[in-house]
Amino acid sequence: MKRYCTIFLLFGFLFILPLRVQSQSADEVLKNAIAFHDPNGNWGHLKTSFKVVMETPDRPKRTSIITVNFPKQEFHLAVEQGENAYSYHINDTSCEITLNGSKDFSKEQAEELRLNCERGNFMKDYYTYLYGLPMKLTDPGTHLDPKVQKKTFKGKEYVVLKVTYEAEVGEDTWYFYFDPTTYAMEVYQFYHDESKNDGEYILLEGLEDINGIKMPKTRAWYLNKDNKYLGTDTLEKVQIDE
Repeated sequence: MKRYCTIFLLFGFLFILPLRVQSQSADEVLKNAIAFHDPNGNWGHLKTSFKVVMETPDRPKRTSIITVNFPKQEFHLAVEQGENAYSYHINDTSCEITLNGSKDFSKEQAEELRLNCERGNFMKDYYTYLYGLPMKLTDPGTHLDPKVQKKTFKGKEYVVLKVTYEAEVGEDTWYFYFDPTTYAMEVYQFYHDESKNDGEYILLEGLEDINGIKMPKTRAWYLNKDNKYLGTDTLEKVQIDE
């Protein structure tokens, strides 16, 4: 009799986690994920700098220093790639661009390196979105599917949230994969047209503590359709002299 009780208790324990996950709403899963990545609620008033090193096949390594001051609505991006160094400084609605330390550069240089304020604002949105996940999933215009999914990806089972956006925010469909025990975000994936299996998936490994926020240390990018490797970026802390 003891043997059967032990077996029953073992199987009961094994089913606790799946049942707990199934009973949660999408809002609860997201709340738990944010509690893991930003336990002290630091994202909304973040003032910090960090480095991102991007390595892609057949292209020079790109090193970017990102500085944000959300209370002052400031964003600064300094990039070094190949023989060029350029920067964007965006303060609310103003935008300043430099190339190799100068504000004066030719139209040809601007076109070649895509140096314009539209690109600067795109990079601001890009970095603050990806490194602000999953906290950014509470932003206006974000539609969180109420159904919590369970998917196996690369041999591991995840709790998955589906997200779409209002047209003025974005047109892609995103899936966010969380560890079912810790709620750490370990994969995300987007489609322009899911029926065509286009878009990309991104594998996240390691964590870097940036002002109390657990951000992914490395992100490796792949195409959904054929698993083609696109590149890896690595996050590093930056020491700021006071």
